Amino acid sequence: MSTPTARKSAAAGTRARQAQDTRAKILKAAIKVFAQRGYEGGRVERISSLAKTYDRMIYYYFGSKEKLFVEVLETIYAQLNEAEQKLELDTEDPVRALSQLIDFVWHYYLEHPEFVAILSSENMSQGKHAKKSERLRDISRYALSVLDGILARGKAAGTFRADSQARDIYLVIASLGYFYNSNHHTLSAFLGEAMMSQPALAHWREVIQATVMRTVCVVAPDSSAPAAPGGAKAARARSARKA
Repeated sequence: MSTPTARKSAAAGTRARQAQDTRAKILKAAIKVFAQRGYEGGRVERISSLAKTYDRMIYYYFGSKEKLFVEVLETIYAQLNEAEQKLELDTEDPVRALSQLIDFVWHYYLEHPEFVAILSSENMSQGKHAKKSERLRDISRYALSVLDGILARGKAAGTFRADSQARDIYLVIASLGYFYNSNHHTLSAFLGEAMMSQPALAHWREVIQATVMRTVCVVAPDSSAPAAPGGAKAARARSARKA
């Protein structure tokens, strides 16, 4: 037979789990709503409805819509880091490890459009919410530390250029992946190509790989330029359209 103290402890544990569950549901709903509507269009009422809770619970757990959005930013970056931590990077071959990391980032952007959409929304706000975060710098330090380790091994082996900097390589990888994914609708219309077709995606992955390797390696593993999506036939068709 349980004692009053034990019953109180069990009840407190249940309430704590329920609170964690409600908070997690709100955060998950907020990520979806902000990805679809942006910060300005992401209404508290829509978030609470999707989370199957009440508006007041959002203010109870997060304080304000702005603080909720800051935590959304921290969460999506932390999720990226958590996924990266599961990578089994080649510790013997720094070139292969760098290639694995490039592929990971590229596919993460493809598989998590909400990440790209929320960052696009925040950039429209000049990063004002990101600047209020106390965690983002710590999160970014981890991402750079992974690259630092890979570059250090490559430099020690004489494979990577001595002046290669993790910050620069991070920006190259992130820029080439983020820009493509955040602008594929307008790029498709502007270039008259299906930018999200499998051939186009495979081609751009090769472009990112080749660009980074040429930037980092003393001698690039493959100096040949990646073939355009669709091969020679597609290239001839594009030339014919321009004529």
